[in-house]
Amino acid sequence: MIHVRDLRKKFVLHNQGGAELAVLSGVSLDVAPGECVALEGPSGVGKSTLLKCIYGNYRITGGDVRVGGVELASATSQDTLRLRNEVVAYVSQFLRVIPRVPALDIVAQGASAATEHAGAAAAARRDAEQLLLRLRIPMRLWSVPPATFSGGEQQRINIARSFIRRRPVLLLDEPTASLDAENRLTVIAMIAEARAAGAAIVGIFHDQKVRDAVATRVFDLAAAQ
Repeated sequence: MIHVRDLRKKFVLHNQGGAELAVLSGVSLDVAPGECVALEGPSGVGKSTLLKCIYGNYRITGGDVRVGGVELASATSQDTLRLRNEVVAYVSQFLRVIPRVPALDIVAQGASAATEHAGAAAAARRDAEQLLLRLRIPMRLWSVPPATFSGGEQQRINIARSFIRRRPVLLLDEPTASLDAENRLTVIAMIAEARAAGAAIVGIFHDQKVRDAVATRVFDLAAAQ
């Protein structure tokens, strides 16, 4: 489902005279359906960069990245958008949403590909409600834009939006970093359910207990370069 070969990623530092910073050098990784691969390595080794290359946020400098059969280096913007709508869910460390949109609507919009008519839209809102309840977001906050939420509440909105539809690929960048113990257990269960349903998962888990609970194998990114 995820195929990475000889991936290289450099950043050009325009404010430093065009100097180049090599972050990823020759990374190769395959992830099959039903696997959860935990990325390991020190800060700055490129774990988040690898996730963003797989998601298509960063254009790769060299090598080959294919997700769901789509070659990202040559994919059109329409191909990339379709991949994100239908194949890949990405839980980042930060919630980025349109201001003034209520939390419930943000989560329901995560099922956008399935909301082409009123009945499906209503079903998406019901699913969003169930996820918000499961993640312990108080009902009084459902109609409130999440910009004023705590970090943990925003992270749970982020998780609910990404998990509302089952997708074949799941990318997780420290999904439990801002959560209390009870909500960490809930998210661990959700990740396990996604893997059991056949998702190919790649994640960054700095919490050793979370990593041990969800990962089927660990990929040492420093050793892979």
